[in-house]
Amino acid sequence: MRKLIVATSNPGKLREIAEYLTGLDWQLELKPQELDIIETGTTFIANARLKASEVAKALGQWAIADDSGLAVKALNGAPGIYSARYGKSDQERITRLLNALENHTQRQAEFVCAIAIARPDGTIALETQGVCPGEIADQPLGEGGFGYDPIFYVPESQQTFAQMSSVTKNRVSHRGKAFAQLLPDLAKL
Repeated sequence: MRKLIVATSNPGKLREIAEYLTGLDWQLELKPQELDIIETGTTFIANARLKASEVAKALGQWAIADDSGLAVKALNGAPGIYSARYGKSDQERITRLLNALENHTQRQAEFVCAIAIARPDGTIALETQGVCPGEIADQPLGEGGFGYDPIFYVPESQQTFAQMSSVTKNRVSHRGKAFAQLLPDLAKL
């Protein structure tokens, strides 16, 4: 079994990625906490490439990284790559976003997830991007999920991410779509 370093220090992210990679011949490990990668990319895919490449080179191991966020049409794509930094907590981020959209009837948005896998020398072996179109609800709905999930409404499912079962969310989400595209090629590496 080959080692694949997940370019995060978040054990929750490792568990989430492990669910998508079930059945593949990869042993996942978190990157060391002291290895800090500064995201300087201007797109989700650029940040995913940067994190995967830098972790792979630093450790001499295969590495996987994702970068994801919420892009709201009426806000010219904001919060975008700054989604996690749009406030200090999930509640602050949701409140700020709802306030920014207060006078907008245009509520279209999309969640984007970019994934990159780097070889031990840092070169990118695989990359993909998944997108889930939706809209921003007027108020939080549902108890599940995290981040913007309570206000991200998916018309095809007629639910917010926070109202969906994990099986449904994994199928329709940006991350689920990105991994679905990535898995056939990852199995061949």
